[in-house]
Amino acid sequence: MEEQQANAPEDVKNVVIFLRSRNAGIKVRVGALNGRRVDYFKGKSAIKALLSPAYAQHHGLPKITSEAEALTVLSAVRTCAFFLHVHRGAPVGRSRSSPKLLQLTPEQTVAADGYYAWVFEGSQWSTYAGALLLVLLILGGALFPVWPLVLRLGVYYLSMSVLTLVAFFLTVRLVFYLTTVVVVNPGIWLFPNLFADVGFVESFIPFWEWAQR
Repeated sequence: MEEQQANAPEDVKNVVIFLRSRNAGIKVRVGALNGRRVDYFKGKSAIKALLSPAYAQHHGLPKITSEAEALTVLSAVRTCAFFLHVHRGAPVGRSRSSPKLLQLTPEQTVAADGYYAWVFEGSQWSTYAGALLLVLLILGGALFPVWPLVLRLGVYYLSMSVLTLVAFFLTVRLVFYLTTVVVVNPGIWLFPNLFADVGFVESFIPFWEWAQR
């Protein structure tokens, strides 16, 4: 697969980079494929991204004006093994937010109603930056006892303020849900993916959703 990706045409690579960026707006979910956690998406979400104004503004990308052209481009991306057609099954764990079990389909085709698992990870600079930040935070925590008193008090009050805001937000979210259960059954969850196994940004998308019965 790595060889296929390396030999892919430049315009196909540019499409992949766009689709993996946040500007694409693709709803990415986390699934389990062959015992590994992978990102996956639905075909219609990728088609919508390729027909979006954000895509049209980028240079070096194939021109796409219809759903048929979008499917053709996505087929070229799949041929270069950047993603694989999968079947989505039941959650791996007991929780509703647990990753769904993914299995490769015999027919590797591209369609709007299909699910596709990313094989291409994209740029890893954010991962490295996050790891470096985590190391710095651990070192800072270990040296906390020798911090100046003013800084220690500042961190204390800041942490208490953040915890208070989080508790207030969760309380409002729960009260809103319980209220809507009575008024408009089955109820509405604000930020339904808040505790789902997704990325930070995806945790706040969508803003609301009907609760599942």
